[in-house]
Amino acid sequence: MILVPVKNLASAKQRLAAVLDQPSRTRLAQGMLRDVLETLHGWENRPAVALVTSDPYAVELAREYSFEVIPDPDNPGETDAIEMATRVCVEGGVESTLVIPADIPLIQAWELEEIMKHAPEEGSVLVPAADGRGTNAAFRRPANLFPLRFGNDSFKPHYAAAQATGKPCVVVSLPGIAVDVDNPGDLQQLLSLPGETRAQRLGRELTRTGPWWETEEKHNRKGRKGSAKNAKKATR
Repeated sequence: MILVPVKNLASAKQRLAAVLDQPSRTRLAQGMLRDVLETLHGWENRPAVALVTSDPYAVELAREYSFEVIPDPDNPGETDAIEMATRVCVEGGVESTLVIPADIPLIQAWELEEIMKHAPEEGSVLVPAADGRGTNAAFRRPANLFPLRFGNDSFKPHYAAAQATGKPCVVVSLPGIAVDVDNPGDLQQLLSLPGETRAQRLGRELTRTGPWWETEEKHNRKGRKGSAKNAKKATR
């Protein structure tokens, strides 16, 4: 089963507060979630999908895409939500879990196929974030092979936990899944990459006239002027 944990979107992405107000952060988080779910919905022969959430918008999207919902009324955080959802899966006889975050809008179906292609009969597949520190996808078979502990530096602990099971652990780097959005630098990267996902279009709209975007543009113009002056001096 594919598990997508979704926290309360009304207060999502606090680390983007320096560049986006809360309504904008919520819209961006909703856009990223829809991008992820659209990719999952369009993936042929995929496992069942369940959103681990009690967020009203996420629950409505789950209905729209005919995905399951594992209620998460306490909203304690991603780690506790996945621990709870994993127990539900094991109790229901689910043999494997693939955890996908809700903030990787560039995810592609072929990347999901790659994960499944590399999945051992017993063992795990880990997909690191672009910085190599976070974990942006985790496949486990059996479903509760080892506990997942998400955070900024989760990849090394996850890899160590997977190795400790004595079962194969395959690490696969995938360009779309690698791009998550937690801070202004992540957002800038997302908007600079090719593509017209919902999150990219919305992010460009939200930041184009904002103070962060203006600051970046002024910095870039200043850099271009400085380069031009240096070039003139070099030709004298």
